[in-house]
Amino acid sequence: MIFPFKILLVEDNTLNQKIVAFYLKKEQHEVTIATTGEEAVALFQPGIFDVVLMDLMLPGIDGFETTRQIKAKENNQPNVIKAKIIALTANTLDNDRERCLQQGMDEYLAKPFDMIKLNSILRKLKL
Repeated sequence: MIFPFKILLVEDNTLNQKIVAFYLKKEQHEVTIATTGEEAVALFQPGIFDVVLMDLMLPGIDGFETTRQIKAKENNQPNVIKAKIIALTANTLDNDRERCLQQGMDEYLAKPFDMIKLNSILRKLKL
């Protein structure tokens, strides 16, 4: 098991929220759910969350814009540890991962995923 993290799950699909939150909580992580990008930005406070699991296809502002706004909030407080943002998407085009990294996300995970893959990414990001 990886050290428990405070995770902001940004996901608009209710079924996906329940499944992902169930598995995260099973691993002892603390999970807060946002259903829109706007809600995620409102909930996000620098230094509170260790990880943001960011769905890219959200109603309203998408995952890329949500990431930009979260990063801007963090940049206003330079002394806090920055959250790692992991893109979640069902789209698996060849350049999706590179686009996510270019947009300021730390990693990319294709849906559906399992906890083994997520835990591997968390270890890789040295959380």
